[in-house]
Amino acid sequence: METVCGNCHAVLGPEVAADWCPACGGALIEREPLPGPVMTGAPAEVDHRGIVLPRRHALGGIITPQ
Repeated sequence: METVCGNCHAVLGPEVAADWCPACGGALIEREPLPGPVMTGAPAEVDHRGIVLPRRHALGGIITPQ
């Protein structure tokens, strides 16, 4: 299960224990992870608020899911 904000849809890291979204103050919900390709390599980058940041390409830019 992953923790997601019901308002801004920010995904929180698994070690974050919060009752509200640190980005917008919205309510948090638990959901199954979205299906997608299995990501190998570097672990997800989490910012100082505990929000999972989008993956970045080696040459720069953000990798967005299809």
